[in-house]
Amino acid sequence: MAGSTLGTILKVTTWGESHGKGIGVVVDGCPAGLPLTEEDIQACLDRRKPGQSRFTTKRQEADRVEILSGVFEGKTTGTPISMAVMNTDQRSRDYGNIMEVYRPGHADYTFDEKYGFRDYRGGGRSSGRETIGRVAAGAIAAKLLKSLGITVCAYTKAVGPYEADPAQFDPEEMYRNRLYMPDAGAAALAEAYLDRMMSECNSVGGVVECVIDGLPAGVGDPVFEKYDASLAKAILSIGAVKGFEIGDGFQAAKSVGSENNDAFRMDESGKIKKETNHAGGILGGISDGSRVVLRAAFKPTPSIAQQQKTVTRGMEETDIEIKGRHDPIIVPRAVVVVEAMAALTTADLLLLSMTSRLDRIQGFFGTPNYETYN
Repeated sequence: MAGSTLGTILKVTTWGESHGKGIGVVVDGCPAGLPLTEEDIQACLDRRKPGQSRFTTKRQEADRVEILSGVFEGKTTGTPISMAVMNTDQRSRDYGNIMEVYRPGHADYTFDEKYGFRDYRGGGRSSGRETIGRVAAGAIAAKLLKSLGITVCAYTKAVGPYEADPAQFDPEEMYRNRLYMPDAGAAALAEAYLDRMMSECNSVGGVVECVIDGLPAGVGDPVFEKYDASLAKAILSIGAVKGFEIGDGFQAAKSVGSENNDAFRMDESGKIKKETNHAGGILGGISDGSRVVLRAAFKPTPSIAQQQKTVTRGMEETDIEIKGRHDPIIVPRAVVVVEAMAALTTADLLLLSMTSRLDRIQGFFGTPNYETYN
């Protein structure tokens, strides 16, 4: 199967199925010497694991990660880092009733059309459990970025119709409520709304916002390898993401140039800055030194207990009620996944940018200036 690898220098390949023996990832291209332990990875995996609240699947998985290679005496060696998480609470029998039926909103039909075969146990490679590998790899990328003074922080921007108020933004609040929402008032309304939808055997969508801070100007390339295009591909590769924005996003279409343009000024240290950030930190596909702000829109969880119309693999119309253990909302557990994909993309492009200018290559290798040879 193609399409399981992301990145150019920092290359990530995920493997495994929802109900197979395990899930994992191989990270190649990480520089040697980065301090790294299983605890670093586990802290991120704990944010996405199931069973954290009544708003997540009841599947009980510890999701304990094991580093199999690429780390020695607490530091990366520069060789491929392989990590694995064993599955321990599979209940494949919960999916017996959908063996020959296509679930609405899932990849069952399209996967079957492409391969002529599908793993119906929880969705196989199309399961949200595949994101374990992404999160594990993202933890490494985030630590690499942090060593350079760059941070990546994602949170729940909206749940259904309830959106966090920027005026009430509290970064610590998202760790105090079950929705990772940085606004206590909005989180309370969203929880009540979720409870109501769950009582109706329904599910809810939402929006995750992510901020990348401390990134210098000059990361990314024009044309096909734009920073925002790479972020879009990475974020849209997450299951259930149906929309992506940078900066003002779709609101920019309602604006005019005099409002949307970010005026340049000089700061106290003599560096260029912008008065506003409608562009979301990216101009012409290249970072401009401002905060990079992106958003991902997640659809409602397609697995719901309400009766739905569908067809069988034998092309017969039928009805289906989804059984098993499913999240009524994907967003809270997806926050760390968005964070991981943003970190992986940023770290990869940052490493690629190291070769963009001759003077920086000369400075790195201590080579005399080219002009001395002419």
